[in-house]
Amino acid sequence: MRTVLVTGPGGAGRTTLAAATALAAARAGTPTLLLTPGPGPLGLPAGPEPTAPAPGLHVVAADPAATFRDGVRGLQDRAGALLGLLGATPLEDGELAPPPGLAPYALLTALHRHATAAYGLLVVDLPAGTDGLGLLAAPALLRRYLDRLLPRQRQAARALRPVLGKLAGVPLPGGEWYEAAARAEAALAASEALLTGPGTSLLPVVEPGRAGTEALRLTRVAASLHGVALDRPLANRVLPEGAFGAAAQRAALRTYEDVREIPHLGAEPADLAGLEALGVPPPGEPAEAPEWTLHDLRARTGLVEWHVPLPGAERGELDLYRFEDELAVTAGPFRSTRPLPSALRRCDVTGAALREDVLRVRFRPTPGLWPEG
Repeated sequence: MRTVLVTGPGGAGRTTLAAATALAAARAGTPTLLLTPGPGPLGLPAGPEPTAPAPGLHVVAADPAATFRDGVRGLQDRAGALLGLLGATPLEDGELAPPPGLAPYALLTALHRHATAAYGLLVVDLPAGTDGLGLLAAPALLRRYLDRLLPRQRQAARALRPVLGKLAGVPLPGGEWYEAAARAEAALAASEALLTGPGTSLLPVVEPGRAGTEALRLTRVAASLHGVALDRPLANRVLPEGAFGAAAQRAALRTYEDVREIPHLGAEPADLAGLEALGVPPPGEPAEAPEWTLHDLRARTGLVEWHVPLPGAERGELDLYRFEDELAVTAGPFRSTRPLPSALRRCDVTGAALREDVLRVRFRPTPGLWPEG
């Protein structure tokens, strides 16, 4: 499935252009699902189940309240014995209200639930700004936490759990916990493939100006850090020559690289015809995704380098952390943790440098772990 993740700062028209992109694809004959984190754009009917406002186009809105209720119910069902031992009273549905910040994770749940082979294209209206871009790392991060809390290899001790439970005096996680963890891991892996796998791209939407320039920079950083292709950005609400504010927009547009201009039509679209009037094209095939590459420089410097493309990144916002056989790279508000290639697991990190939009992480082979010569 082709996936287009529409991103941009709040107020730039991201949701409107996500709807226009999805409609253009549907009009071109591609069965399309538009997934939004809130009410449907332009007042289109949208709820937790797909609606069809136009032929070939379906719309789904994520439901944070339902996602939260389902999660709490499942936790209480699995932890019933432990909660009873502690004297805890289960929460009732009427008491449950979703906490702030849950919307991105509700979108993740809806993504996994509704992304099926019935659609040729999935258009995701990400939450505004860095909250939406941060969703790229969420599945991998949650999978890592899950594996640390309920390691799959511990399932081998299933026969010992009743004995250990009696010795400890508390019930230990039963098979249902590991089964639930396995289902969650599979769902997160599927969501990760949709968000960062082949066929996925980020489509930035900005309004020309200072905020738009910074938003484009951060989008390029996030796309490169997570290995996601970047579509040609949409510069929204571009004013005609001579209009008030047009000169400032033109100055900003001259600093952008290869953007597609979407004209300001005098008012926001109010219906499907208004969306079509914007002239947003259907998505094409994604560009090649940026990759982290390994470079053996032992003959010249005695080092091995791992190159991370980070166009637009600034030195002061970069950080590195190695934990066992993983490397975490932080660039501004974004972080990506990746397992080290097998060759680098036998190396020590000696430093890093940002040159020509590439972060070059240096490794020195550990004596005794590499063959001589």
